[in-house]
Amino acid sequence: KQILVLGLDGAGKTSILHSLAINHVKRSVAPTEGFNAICIYTEESQMEFLEIGGSESLRSYWKMYLPKVLLLVYVVDSADHARLPMAKHLLHQLIQNNSTLPVVVLANKQDLKGAYCITDIHDALALSDIGDERKMFLIGTHVAEDGSEISSGMKDAKELIGQLVLETQ
Repeated sequence: KQILVLGLDGAGKTSILHSLAINHVKRSVAPTEGFNAICIYTEESQMEFLEIGGSESLRSYWKMYLPKVLLLVYVVDSADHARLPMAKHLLHQLIQNNSTLPVVVLANKQDLKGAYCITDIHDALALSDIGDERKMFLIGTHVAEDGSEISSGMKDAKELIGQLVLETQ
């Protein structure tokens, strides 16, 4: 069982995964063409992340992997206001047929000028419409300068994902 990492192209999925894996910032500039799998070990568990690229040509694959995963991590670019409606539409479409799949939304790029705050992201993605039976979390993240330690938001995200994996196994 894996953790599926999805989001529009350019949201920062790969950079987040690399940073979570090594606890230090490693920015990725190349977009994921296809799939990217990363295994992250914690004291309690081993977590397998599967990232599928967010370009339009790859989005058709997203739904195929949903039934096989423990958890969905959905990454949005907090500063890309124009594409938030598309991110919202895709998220709602993805989870409409799976009412129990836990979802962790990472509002990435919180460090950028003009980035929406957590409450604005919550509203823009209409997260309150998603349902009460589902475990749903929203965490603000950013990937700082290369080589620095990961932010507290990233640490929180890693801890939360680890906890959810333990609960769902």
